[in-house]
Amino acid sequence: SVNKIRNRTERTLRTLIKIGYAGNTEPQFIMPSCIAIRESAGVGDTAQRRLARGVDDLDFYIGDEAEDKPNYATKWPIRHGMVEDWDLMEKFLEQVIFKYLRAEPEDHSFLMTEPPLNTPENREYLAEIMFETFNTPGLYIAVQAVLALAASWTSRQVGQRTLTGIVIDSGDGVTHAIPVAEGYVIGSCIKNVPIAGRDITFFIQQLLREREAGIPPEQSMETAKAVKERYCYICPDIVKEFSKYDSDPGKWIKQYRGVNAVSQTAFHVDVGYERFLGPEIFFHPEFANPDFMQPISDVVDDVIQSCPIDVRRPLYKNIVLSGGSTMFRDFGRRLQRDVKRVVDARLKLSEELSGGRIKPKPMEVQVITHHMQRYAVWFGGSMLASTPEFSQVCHSKKDYDEIGPSICRHNPVFGIMS
Repeated sequence: SVNKIRNRTERTLRTLIKIGYAGNTEPQFIMPSCIAIRESAGVGDTAQRRLARGVDDLDFYIGDEAEDKPNYATKWPIRHGMVEDWDLMEKFLEQVIFKYLRAEPEDHSFLMTEPPLNTPENREYLAEIMFETFNTPGLYIAVQAVLALAASWTSRQVGQRTLTGIVIDSGDGVTHAIPVAEGYVIGSCIKNVPIAGRDITFFIQQLLREREAGIPPEQSMETAKAVKERYCYICPDIVKEFSKYDSDPGKWIKQYRGVNAVSQTAFHVDVGYERFLGPEIFFHPEFANPDFMQPISDVVDDVIQSCPIDVRRPLYKNIVLSGGSTMFRDFGRRLQRDVKRVVDARLKLSEELSGGRIKPKPMEVQVITHHMQRYAVWFGGSMLASTPEFSQVCHSKKDYDEIGPSICRHNPVFGIMS
Protein backbone atom coordinates (compact mmCIF):
# COMPACT_ATOMS: atom_id res chain seq x y z
CA SER A 1 0.00 0.00 0.00
CA VAL A 2 2.94 2.34 0.62
CA ASN A 3 4.13 1.73 -2.96
CA LYS A 4 0.64 2.48 -4.25
CA ILE A 5 0.65 5.81 -2.42
CA ARG A 6 4.06 6.67 -3.82
CA ASN A 7 2.96 5.80 -7.35
CA ARG A 8 -0.19 7.85 -6.91
CA THR A 9 1.89 10.79 -5.68
CA GLU A 10 4.24 10.49 -8.66
CA ARG A 11 1.27 10.35 -11.01
CA THR A 12 0.04 13.72 -9.76
CA LEU A 13 3.28 15.29 -10.97
CA ARG A 14 2.85 14.24 -14.62
CA THR A 15 0.98 15.55 -17.64
CA LEU A 16 -2.74 14.75 -17.79
CA ILE A 17 -4.57 13.91 -21.01
CA LYS A 18 -8.16 15.10 -21.53
CA ILE A 19 -10.24 13.31 -24.16
CA GLY A 20 -13.86 13.26 -25.27
CA TYR A 21 -16.35 14.29 -27.95
CA ALA A 22 -16.98 17.81 -29.27
CA GLY A 23 -20.07 19.57 -27.96
CA ASN A 24 -19.55 18.50 -24.34
CA THR A 25 -18.63 21.03 -21.65
CA GLU A 26 -16.16 18.75 -19.87
CA PRO A 27 -13.86 15.93 -21.00
CA GLN A 28 -15.18 12.38 -20.69
CA PHE A 29 -11.82 11.02 -19.54
CA ILE A 30 -8.93 12.64 -17.70
CA MET A 31 -5.94 10.37 -17.28
CA PRO A 32 -2.20 10.56 -16.68
CA SER A 33 -0.21 10.32 -19.90
CA CYS A 34 1.58 7.12 -18.89
CA ILE A 35 1.78 3.77 -20.65
CA ALA A 36 2.72 0.37 -19.18
CA ILE A 37 4.65 -1.90 -21.56
CA ARG A 38 5.47 -5.53 -20.74
CA GLU A 39 9.13 -6.06 -19.95
CA SER A 40 10.33 -9.08 -21.92
CA ALA A 41 13.42 -10.92 -20.76
CA GLY A 42 14.50 -11.59 -24.34
CA VAL A 43 15.58 -15.19 -23.63
CA GLY A 44 14.68 -18.20 -25.78
CA ASP A 45 14.21 -19.08 -29.40
CA THR A 46 14.34 -16.06 -31.75
CA ALA A 47 11.61 -17.39 -34.07
CA GLN A 48 9.30 -18.02 -31.13
CA ARG A 49 9.84 -14.48 -29.86
CA ARG A 50 9.08 -13.14 -33.31
CA LEU A 51 5.73 -14.95 -33.34
CA ALA A 52 4.85 -13.62 -29.91
CA ARG A 53 5.70 -10.05 -30.86
CA GLY A 54 2.33 -9.52 -32.53
CA VAL A 55 0.59 -10.31 -29.24
CA ASP A 56 3.06 -8.17 -27.29
CA ASP A 57 2.19 -5.17 -29.46
CA LEU A 58 -1.33 -5.27 -28.02
CA ASP A 59 -0.23 -6.04 -24.47
CA PHE A 60 -0.05 -2.60 -22.83
CA TYR A 61 -2.10 -0.32 -20.58
CA ILE A 62 -2.54 3.45 -20.46
CA GLY A 63 -3.62 6.05 -17.92
CA ASP A 64 -4.79 4.90 -14.49
CA GLU A 65 -4.67 1.26 -15.60
CA ALA A 66 -0.93 1.58 -16.21
CA GLU A 67 -0.27 2.05 -12.48
CA ASP A 68 0.91 -0.81 -10.27
CA LYS A 69 1.31 -3.39 -13.03
CA PRO A 70 3.88 -6.10 -12.12
CA ASN A 71 6.18 -7.14 -14.98
CA TYR A 72 5.31 -3.94 -16.85
CA ALA A 73 7.51 -0.87 -17.28
CA THR A 74 5.63 2.43 -16.82
CA LYS A 75 6.79 5.11 -19.26
CA TRP A 76 5.76 8.74 -19.86
CA PRO A 77 5.79 9.71 -23.55
CA ILE A 78 4.76 13.32 -22.74
CA ARG A 79 6.72 15.61 -20.43
CA HIS A 80 6.03 19.30 -19.89
CA GLY A 81 3.41 19.17 -22.64
CA MET A 82 5.89 17.98 -25.31
CA VAL A 83 5.85 14.47 -26.84
CA GLU A 84 9.24 12.80 -26.33
CA ASP A 85 8.53 9.27 -27.63
CA TRP A 86 6.33 9.07 -30.72
CA ASP A 87 6.25 5.27 -30.86
CA LEU A 88 4.74 5.15 -27.38
CA MET A 89 2.44 8.05 -28.27
CA GLU A 90 1.07 6.05 -31.19
CA LYS A 91 0.27 3.14 -28.88
CA PHE A 92 -1.29 5.57 -26.40
CA LEU A 93 -3.55 7.10 -29.07
CA GLU A 94 -4.57 3.61 -30.23
CA GLN A 95 -6.14 2.79 -26.87
CA VAL A 96 -7.55 6.31 -26.47
CA ILE A 97 -9.48 5.99 -29.73
CA PHE A 98 -10.55 2.34 -29.69
CA LYS A 99 -10.88 1.52 -25.99
CA TYR A 100 -11.97 4.81 -24.39
CA LEU A 101 -13.69 6.83 -27.13
CA ARG A 102 -14.89 3.60 -28.82
CA ALA A 103 -14.73 5.39 -32.16
CA GLU A 104 -13.80 4.49 -35.71
CA PRO A 105 -11.08 7.06 -36.54
CA GLU A 106 -11.97 6.91 -40.25
CA ASP A 107 -15.38 8.42 -39.40
CA HIS A 108 -14.24 11.38 -37.28
CA SER A 109 -12.11 14.49 -37.65
CA PHE A 110 -9.81 15.11 -34.69
CA LEU A 111 -8.89 18.31 -32.88
CA MET A 112 -5.65 18.07 -30.91
CA THR A 113 -3.88 20.77 -28.93
CA GLU A 114 -0.25 21.80 -28.85
CA PRO A 115 1.72 23.71 -26.20
CA PRO A 116 3.20 27.16 -26.85
CA LEU A 117 6.32 27.09 -29.06
CA ASN A 118 5.67 23.53 -30.24
CA THR A 119 8.07 22.62 -33.07
CA PRO A 120 6.83 22.13 -36.66
CA GLU A 121 8.48 18.67 -36.64
CA ASN A 122 6.20 17.60 -33.79
CA ARG A 123 3.16 18.64 -35.81
CA GLU A 124 4.40 16.57 -38.74
CA TYR A 125 4.93 13.49 -36.57
CA LEU A 126 1.38 13.86 -35.25
CA ALA A 127 -0.01 14.23 -38.79
CA GLU A 128 1.80 11.06 -39.90
CA ILE A 129 0.30 9.06 -37.04
CA MET A 130 -3.25 10.38 -37.44
CA PHE A 131 -3.42 10.15 -41.26
CA GLU A 132 -1.33 7.03 -41.92
CA THR A 133 -1.95 4.85 -38.85
CA PHE A 134 -5.55 5.84 -38.11
CA ASN A 135 -6.61 7.09 -41.57
CA THR A 136 -8.61 9.97 -40.08
CA PRO A 137 -10.36 12.23 -42.64
CA GLY A 138 -9.41 15.51 -40.93
CA LEU A 139 -6.99 16.89 -38.34
CA TYR A 140 -6.83 20.30 -36.69
CA ILE A 141 -3.92 21.19 -34.40
CA ALA A 142 -4.94 24.08 -32.16
CA VAL A 143 -2.84 26.31 -29.93
CA GLN A 144 -4.00 25.94 -26.34
CA ALA A 145 -3.96 29.69 -25.63
CA VAL A 146 -6.31 30.49 -28.52
CA LEU A 147 -8.79 27.86 -27.32
CA ALA A 148 -8.62 29.32 -23.80
CA LEU A 149 -9.47 32.76 -25.23
CA ALA A 150 -12.45 31.27 -27.06
CA ALA A 151 -13.65 29.61 -23.84
CA SER A 152 -13.66 33.00 -22.08
CA TRP A 153 -16.46 34.14 -24.39
CA THR A 154 -18.88 32.38 -22.04
CA SER A 155 -18.12 35.04 -19.40
CA ARG A 156 -20.69 37.77 -18.92
CA GLN A 157 -17.84 40.23 -18.47
CA VAL A 158 -16.85 39.95 -22.11
CA GLY A 159 -18.94 42.16 -24.36
CA GLN A 160 -17.54 41.03 -27.70
CA ARG A 161 -15.87 37.92 -29.01
CA THR A 162 -12.19 38.69 -29.49
CA LEU A 163 -9.12 36.57 -30.08
CA THR A 164 -6.80 39.27 -28.72
CA GLY A 165 -5.76 38.86 -25.11
CA ILE A 166 -3.14 37.47 -22.80
CA VAL A 167 -3.76 33.97 -21.42
CA ILE A 168 -2.43 33.06 -17.98
CA ASP A 169 -2.39 29.28 -18.24
CA SER A 170 -1.42 27.64 -14.95
CA GLY A 171 -1.62 23.90 -14.52
CA ASP A 172 0.29 21.52 -12.31
CA GLY A 173 3.82 21.84 -13.66
CA VAL A 174 4.29 25.27 -15.21
CA THR A 175 2.57 28.63 -15.71
CA HIS A 176 2.67 30.42 -19.07
CA ALA A 177 1.80 34.02 -19.91
CA ILE A 178 0.88 33.85 -23.61
CA PRO A 179 -0.07 36.98 -25.59
CA VAL A 180 -2.41 36.43 -28.55
CA ALA A 181 -3.21 39.08 -31.18
CA GLU A 182 -6.14 38.33 -33.51
CA GLY A 183 -5.60 34.60 -33.06
CA TYR A 184 -1.82 34.73 -33.57
CA VAL A 185 0.40 33.78 -30.66
CA ILE A 186 3.20 36.33 -30.26
CA GLY A 187 5.79 33.62 -29.64
CA SER A 188 8.75 35.91 -28.89
CA CYS A 189 6.91 37.44 -25.91
CA ILE A 190 5.78 34.24 -24.14
CA LYS A 191 7.10 33.92 -20.61
CA ASN A 192 7.33 30.91 -18.30
CA VAL A 193 6.70 31.26 -14.58
CA PRO A 194 8.27 28.40 -12.59
CA ILE A 195 5.41 28.52 -10.08
CA ALA A 196 2.36 26.29 -10.53
CA GLY A 197 0.08 23.87 -8.68
CA ARG A 198 2.87 21.41 -7.89
CA ASP A 199 4.97 24.14 -6.24
CA ILE A 200 2.03 25.22 -4.11
CA THR A 201 1.53 21.60 -3.03
CA PHE A 202 5.23 21.26 -2.14
CA PHE A 203 5.15 24.54 -0.20
CA ILE A 204 2.06 23.53 1.80
CA GLN A 205 3.62 20.10 2.42
CA GLN A 206 6.73 21.83 3.80
CA LEU A 207 4.67 24.13 6.05
CA LEU A 208 2.61 21.22 7.41
CA ARG A 209 5.68 19.04 7.90
CA GLU A 210 7.37 21.74 10.00
CA ARG A 211 4.33 22.15 12.23
CA GLU A 212 2.26 18.96 12.20
CA ALA A 213 3.58 15.68 13.58
CA GLY A 214 0.55 13.47 12.95
CA ILE A 215 0.66 13.21 9.15
CA PRO A 216 1.92 9.82 7.85
CA PRO A 217 5.14 10.61 5.90
CA GLU A 218 4.07 8.65 2.84
CA GLN A 219 0.78 10.60 2.71
CA SER A 220 2.17 14.08 3.26
CA MET A 221 1.98 14.96 -0.46
CA GLU A 222 -1.61 13.72 -0.80
CA THR A 223 -2.61 15.59 2.36
CA ALA A 224 -1.02 18.83 1.13
CA LYS A 225 -2.81 18.46 -2.23
CA ALA A 226 -6.18 17.92 -0.51
CA VAL A 227 -5.59 20.93 1.76
CA LYS A 228 -4.72 23.07 -1.28
CA GLU A 229 -7.85 22.08 -3.21
CA ARG A 230 -10.30 22.38 -0.30
CA TYR A 231 -9.19 25.30 1.81
CA CYS A 232 -6.77 27.63 -0.03
CA TYR A 233 -7.62 31.11 -1.30
CA ILE A 234 -5.88 34.36 -2.33
CA CYS A 235 -5.86 37.15 0.26
CA PRO A 236 -5.70 40.89 -0.55
CA ASP A 237 -3.16 41.75 2.19
CA ILE A 238 -0.96 39.11 3.79
CA VAL A 239 -0.20 41.16 6.94
CA LYS A 240 -3.88 41.77 7.67
CA GLU A 241 -4.59 38.11 7.01
CA PHE A 242 -2.06 37.03 9.67
CA SER A 243 -3.63 39.36 12.25
CA LYS A 244 -7.11 38.10 11.32
CA TYR A 245 -6.11 34.51 12.07
CA ASP A 246 -4.34 35.52 15.30
CA SER A 247 -7.34 37.50 16.62
CA ASP A 248 -9.97 34.80 15.92
CA PRO A 249 -8.32 31.41 15.17
CA GLY A 250 -11.49 29.42 15.82
CA LYS A 251 -13.21 31.15 12.91
CA TRP A 252 -10.44 30.77 10.33
CA ILE A 253 -8.52 27.59 11.16
CA LYS A 254 -9.98 24.51 9.43
CA GLN A 255 -9.45 20.86 10.24
CA TYR A 256 -8.57 18.23 7.64
CA ARG A 257 -9.34 14.62 8.57
CA GLY A 258 -7.69 11.64 6.90
CA VAL A 259 -7.01 7.93 7.36
CA ASN A 260 -3.55 6.38 7.56
CA ALA A 261 -3.39 4.02 4.56
CA VAL A 262 -1.04 1.61 6.37
CA SER A 263 -2.46 1.40 9.91
CA GLN A 264 -6.03 2.46 8.97
CA THR A 265 -6.10 4.85 11.94
CA ALA A 266 -7.66 8.31 11.65
CA PHE A 267 -5.57 11.47 11.84
CA HIS A 268 -6.42 15.16 11.67
CA VAL A 269 -4.52 18.27 10.60
CA ASP A 270 -5.17 21.88 11.65
CA VAL A 271 -5.01 24.10 8.55
CA GLY A 272 -4.21 27.69 9.43
CA TYR A 273 -1.84 30.09 7.67
CA GLU A 274 -1.36 27.49 4.91
CA ARG A 275 -4.78 28.47 3.55
CA PHE A 276 -3.50 31.80 2.19
CA LEU A 277 0.29 31.28 2.29
CA GLY A 278 0.17 28.42 -0.26
CA PRO A 279 -1.23 30.27 -3.30
CA GLU A 280 0.48 33.51 -2.15
CA ILE A 281 3.67 32.25 -3.84
CA PHE A 282 2.17 33.41 -7.16
CA PHE A 283 2.54 36.97 -5.87
CA HIS A 284 5.56 36.41 -3.57
CA PRO A 285 7.48 33.58 -5.30
CA GLU A 286 10.52 34.15 -3.06
CA PHE A 287 8.63 32.31 -0.30
CA ALA A 288 9.15 29.02 -2.12
CA ASN A 289 11.71 29.64 -4.88
CA PRO A 290 14.78 31.78 -4.06
CA ASP A 291 15.84 31.65 -7.74
CA PHE A 292 12.68 33.38 -8.99
CA MET A 293 11.57 36.66 -7.42
CA GLN A 294 9.11 38.17 -9.92
CA PRO A 295 5.41 38.20 -8.95
CA ILE A 296 2.96 37.04 -11.59
CA SER A 297 1.51 40.57 -11.92
CA ASP A 298 4.95 41.89 -12.97
CA VAL A 299 5.36 38.99 -15.41
CA VAL A 300 2.02 39.85 -17.05
CA ASP A 301 3.02 43.52 -17.31
CA ASP A 302 6.45 42.66 -18.78
CA VAL A 303 4.89 40.35 -21.38
CA ILE A 304 2.41 43.01 -22.52
CA GLN A 305 5.10 45.72 -22.58
CA SER A 306 7.27 43.53 -24.82
CA CYS A 307 4.42 43.20 -27.35
CA PRO A 308 3.87 45.64 -30.25
CA ILE A 309 2.53 48.94 -28.96
CA ASP A 310 -0.72 48.82 -30.93
CA VAL A 311 -1.95 45.65 -29.18
CA ARG A 312 -1.04 46.59 -25.58
CA ARG A 313 -4.35 48.23 -24.66
CA PRO A 314 -6.45 45.27 -25.91
CA LEU A 315 -4.13 42.88 -24.05
CA TYR A 316 -4.50 44.74 -20.73
CA LYS A 317 -8.26 44.76 -21.31
CA ASN A 318 -8.48 40.98 -21.80
CA ILE A 319 -6.29 39.04 -19.33
CA VAL A 320 -7.82 35.55 -19.41
CA LEU A 321 -7.27 32.89 -16.75
CA SER A 322 -7.00 29.22 -17.70
CA GLY A 323 -6.13 26.02 -15.84
CA GLY A 324 -6.81 24.51 -12.43
CA SER A 325 -4.20 26.57 -10.55
CA THR A 326 -6.05 29.81 -11.38
CA MET A 327 -9.19 28.54 -9.60
CA PHE A 328 -8.26 29.90 -6.15
CA ARG A 329 -10.88 32.26 -4.78
CA ASP A 330 -10.12 35.94 -5.58
CA PHE A 331 -7.14 35.06 -7.81
CA GLY A 332 -8.50 37.21 -10.65
CA ARG A 333 -9.37 40.10 -8.36
CA ARG A 334 -5.87 40.19 -6.81
CA LEU A 335 -4.14 39.90 -10.20
CA GLN A 336 -6.25 42.72 -11.64
CA ARG A 337 -5.49 44.98 -8.67
CA ASP A 338 -1.74 44.33 -8.79
CA VAL A 339 -1.42 44.77 -12.57
CA LYS A 340 -3.47 47.97 -12.33
CA ARG A 341 -1.08 49.31 -9.67
CA VAL A 342 1.95 48.62 -11.87
CA VAL A 343 0.33 50.27 -14.90
CA ASP A 344 -0.88 53.32 -12.94
CA ALA A 345 2.57 53.79 -11.39
CA ARG A 346 4.15 53.83 -14.86
CA LEU A 347 1.61 56.37 -16.18
CA LYS A 348 2.14 58.56 -13.14
CA LEU A 349 5.91 58.44 -13.60
CA SER A 350 5.67 59.41 -17.28
CA GLU A 351 3.46 62.36 -16.30
CA GLU A 352 5.98 63.47 -13.67
CA LEU A 353 8.89 63.16 -16.13
CA SER A 354 7.04 65.38 -18.59
CA GLY A 355 6.54 68.01 -15.87
CA GLY A 356 2.77 67.62 -16.05
CA ARG A 357 2.60 68.65 -19.72
CA ILE A 358 1.55 65.17 -20.90
CA LYS A 359 -1.46 63.54 -19.29
CA PRO A 360 -1.55 59.86 -20.34
CA LYS A 361 -4.91 58.31 -21.07
CA PRO A 362 -5.87 55.88 -18.25
CA MET A 363 -5.30 52.20 -19.04
CA GLU A 364 -8.19 49.79 -18.53
CA VAL A 365 -7.08 46.54 -16.89
CA GLN A 366 -9.51 43.64 -16.80
CA VAL A 367 -8.92 40.06 -15.70
CA ILE A 368 -11.52 37.64 -17.06
CA THR A 369 -12.70 34.83 -14.79
CA HIS A 370 -15.40 32.41 -15.89
CA HIS A 371 -17.04 29.17 -14.85
CA MET A 372 -15.23 27.12 -17.55
CA GLN A 373 -11.79 28.13 -16.27
CA ARG A 374 -10.60 24.73 -15.07
CA TYR A 375 -11.14 23.08 -18.48
CA ALA A 376 -10.85 26.27 -20.55
CA VAL A 377 -8.68 24.76 -23.29
CA TRP A 378 -10.89 21.68 -23.54
CA PHE A 379 -14.09 23.74 -23.64
CA GLY A 380 -12.70 26.11 -26.28
CA GLY A 381 -11.76 23.12 -28.43
CA SER A 382 -15.18 21.56 -27.90
CA MET A 383 -16.85 24.79 -29.04
CA LEU A 384 -14.65 25.03 -32.15
CA ALA A 385 -15.00 21.37 -33.16
CA SER A 386 -18.79 21.45 -32.86
CA THR A 387 -19.22 24.35 -35.34
CA PRO A 388 -20.31 23.59 -38.95
CA GLU A 389 -17.15 25.30 -40.26
CA PHE A 390 -14.78 22.97 -38.39
CA SER A 391 -14.50 20.41 -41.20
CA GLN A 392 -13.52 23.19 -43.62
CA VAL A 393 -10.53 24.36 -41.55
CA CYS A 394 -9.15 20.87 -40.86
CA HIS A 395 -6.16 19.47 -42.71
CA SER A 396 -7.70 16.80 -44.93
CA LYS A 397 -6.47 13.31 -45.76
CA LYS A 398 -6.60 14.27 -49.44
CA ASP A 399 -4.21 17.22 -48.88
CA TYR A 400 -1.95 15.02 -46.78
CA ASP A 401 -1.73 12.38 -49.52
CA GLU A 402 -1.02 15.06 -52.12
CA ILE A 403 1.43 17.32 -50.25
CA GLY A 404 2.66 15.35 -47.24
CA PRO A 405 2.97 16.10 -43.50
CA SER A 406 4.30 19.62 -44.19
CA ILE A 407 0.67 20.79 -44.52
CA CYS A 408 0.57 20.90 -40.72
CA ARG A 409 3.20 23.63 -40.64
CA HIS A 410 0.50 26.20 -41.37
CA ASN A 411 -2.95 26.90 -39.97
CA PRO A 412 -5.80 26.68 -42.51
CA VAL A 413 -7.73 29.37 -40.61
CA PHE A 414 -5.08 32.01 -41.29
CA GLY A 415 -3.91 30.59 -44.60
CA ILE A 416 -0.23 31.44 -44.10
CA MET A 417 2.87 29.61 -42.93
CA SER A 418 3.34 29.62 -39.14
